[in-house]
Amino acid sequence: MTTALKNKIKELARRSVREALAEELMKARAAILPFISVKEQKGIEKLYNRPSRRAVRMVRAHI
Repeated sequence: MTTALKNKIKELARRSVREALAEELMKARAAILPFISVKEQKGIEKLYNRPSRRAVRMVRAHI
């Protein structure tokens, strides 16, 4: 087996493991998020309003 082939296989394995870990982390994060009821969500929205869907204006300053 050539070195280039070994490196390619190693890189593919590394990428696959990264993708699998990222997916599992997303599932774990979703599992530990607290569940709130519809009534609680409406209370939160009433207190703090819904976030606007407007884009934020960005200003760049060149110094």
